[in-house]
Amino acid sequence: MTGAARPEAAAAEAAAEAVTDAARPDTGPDAGPDAGPDEAVADAAAADDGAALDAYSRAVTGVVDALAPAVVSVDVRRGRRGGPDGAGSGVVVTPDGFALTNSHVVAGSRELRVRGASGASVAASVVGDDPATDLAVLKIDLAALGPVAVGAVDGGARVRPGQLVVAIGNPLGFASTVSAGVVSALGRSLRGRDGRLIDGVGQHTAPLNPGSSGGPLADSRGRVVGINTAIIARSQGLGFAVGAEIAAWVLAELLARGRVRRAWLGLGGATRPLDRRLARAHGIAAATAVEVMSVEAGAPAARAGLRDGDVVHRLGARAIAGVDELVRALRELPPGQPTSVGVLRRGQALTVALTPVER
Repeated sequence: MTGAARPEAAAAEAAAEAVTDAARPDTGPDAGPDAGPDEAVADAAAADDGAALDAYSRAVTGVVDALAPAVVSVDVRRGRRGGPDGAGSGVVVTPDGFALTNSHVVAGSRELRVRGASGASVAASVVGDDPATDLAVLKIDLAALGPVAVGAVDGGARVRPGQLVVAIGNPLGFASTVSAGVVSALGRSLRGRDGRLIDGVGQHTAPLNPGSSGGPLADSRGRVVGINTAIIARSQGLGFAVGAEIAAWVLAELLARGRVRRAWLGLGGATRPLDRRLARAHGIAAATAVEVMSVEAGAPAARAGLRDGDVVHRLGARAIAGVDELVRALRELPPGQPTSVGVLRRGQALTVALTPVER
C-alpha cells in the first residue's frame, strides 16, 4: 500500500504544477500573444528606457570623442617660487595653436603652462585678454603638446532651453572631466571683473567646479556653444558660459588686434526713473533712462556739450532704458562712427551729435 501511494502522489504533484504553469503568463523572450497586458507594457517601457539611455550615452560620448582632445589644462604661476598657484581649463580653437580660456584664469600670471590629453606640458603665452567678457586667447606650441584636436567655435550656433549640453574641463586638477546637463536659460548678464556687463551668457545645469573655468560647453554635435566662466558658490545646477557669438567675436578681435575695440563716450551715469508725464510728452516709451552723473574733460561727451544732470534716453535709433542698455549699444557702435544722443534737459528734449572714440 505504501509503495503504491508514492507514485500516485508524485503524479498528483506533477499535474498540479502543470496547471499552475499553464495559468502563469509567459514573459520570456518567446512570449506569445497570450502574455499578460501589464507585463507587456512593462517590457515595452523597459525597452524604451534602454533605447533612450543608449541615445543619450551615444550623444555624450560622441561629443567627448570629438572635443576632449582639444581641451587643455591651464596651470598658472603668479608668484616667484613654488608650483602653480592657480589653474583652469582651455580649448584649442585653431590649427595653429590658439586657445580660448577665461580672463580671470590668466590674470596676473607670471608663467603659464598647459597640459594636453597626452599629459605633455608646454609653455603658453597670452595673446590677448578681454576682462570685459572674461575671455583670453593663449598661444600654444601644438607640436610639443602632442596629438590635439581643434574645437570649432561657431558664432552662429544657436541653442535652446532644455537642449543637451556637455562641459569638459579640469576641475580641481582632475583632467578631462566630463559633465552633462541642459541649457536652463539664455540671455543672462553677469558682471565682469572690471564691473562691465557680460551679455549673452547662457545658464546651464552641467556641474562645474573650480578649475572648470575656460573649458568648452558643447552641443550634441560637438560644436563649442560657450566658454564656461562662472558658478555660484553653495548652489547646485547653476553654471554659466559666455555664448559662442560673443566668444567668436572676441576671438577675432584679439587675434586681429590683441585687444577688443569698444566705443567710449566719457561719461558716468546711473539708471533713473523718468517722470511719466514728461516721458509721454516727448514720446518716450521706457520708464527709465540714464542720468549723466559726470563728464570727463575732453571726452566725446564733453565736446558734444553733455552736462551733469542730462538724461540720456536714446543713442542713435536705439532706446536707452538704463546703464546696461547704454553699454550694450556702445558695444555695437564702431569707434569713430558719428551718432546722435537723445537727451532730456530741464524738461526739454534735445538731440546732440557726437562721435565716440576707441578706448
